[in-house]
Amino acid sequence: MIRTPSIVSFGEVLWDVLPTGKVAGGAPMNMAYHAKSLGCEVQMISAVGNDDLGKELLAFLNKKSIPTNLIQTNYTFPTSTVQVTLNDKGSASYEIVQPVAWDYIYPDVERITAVKDADILLFGSLVCRDEYSRNSLFQLIEKAQKTVFDVNLRAPFYSQSLLESLLHKADVVKVNDEELDIITGWYGLKNNIAAQMQLVMDKFDIETMVMTKGKHGAFCMHNKELISQKSFPVEVQDTVGAGDAFLAAFITKMLYGNNWQNCLEFACATGALVATKSGGTPEISESLVMEFLLDRQSQTQL
Repeated sequence: MIRTPSIVSFGEVLWDVLPTGKVAGGAPMNMAYHAKSLGCEVQMISAVGNDDLGKELLAFLNKKSIPTNLIQTNYTFPTSTVQVTLNDKGSASYEIVQPVAWDYIYPDVERITAVKDADILLFGSLVCRDEYSRNSLFQLIEKAQKTVFDVNLRAPFYSQSLLESLLHKADVVKVNDEELDIITGWYGLKNNIAAQMQLVMDKFDIETMVMTKGKHGAFCMHNKELISQKSFPVEVQDTVGAGDAFLAAFITKMLYGNNWQNCLEFACATGALVATKSGGTPEISESLVMEFLLDRQSQTQL
């Protein structure tokens, strides 16, 4: 019997307030949500406020069978909300309220034990905008078996020194093309995907790196080998959470021992499927993704 892999996701849980209404979100929560639906055991370390929005988020997670015992209730700061604006192509921009409950996540024995026991600790850069949660994350990183860093830049909540410190702690890194340009631009290198990815991996001793490039697909580098995957054209509803679903799918297949090409193909298909739906947490399953892939393969054979 194959053992079910386990992921602890650390960071923001929130409500994305879209033109059509509010949707549960936050990149670490989106990734936990999709990893759970694709076959991993997940736990979420975060915080909500002592308010109705917080109670609604916990109810949403419980309904989706995502444990909430590691999500703290903060009695000073509110549950996080993000105002999401969509352009005419469905691409999202975000106005992230500050301060909120997840700016003040504290580590304790229960959370440290969860990280020690998990196969992967997953985190992004946004949760580090406040020193409190940043310090908590770095404490937990030291207890992790393997770390996955979703760069996920949200101006103005990052700096070169912060990203370099997080990259030094990462085993697997996910970026998009714009983020890769920003990082390698600090060292005078742009516009060469293979060289850029290799530079970051060598400089920060990273095992595996994945990069998404929108309609141009995605790339994975491991042991100096660059693998690419074309995108799957879809009618985009919005791009909220598509990258999170991509990473959740990639990690899930990686943990189950798939080869890198299969990981990348499955991840691209999952991200494309999420982009056809509203918000970052639509219902997606492995069977739906495989059905999507089979449909696309049959179309290309016609």
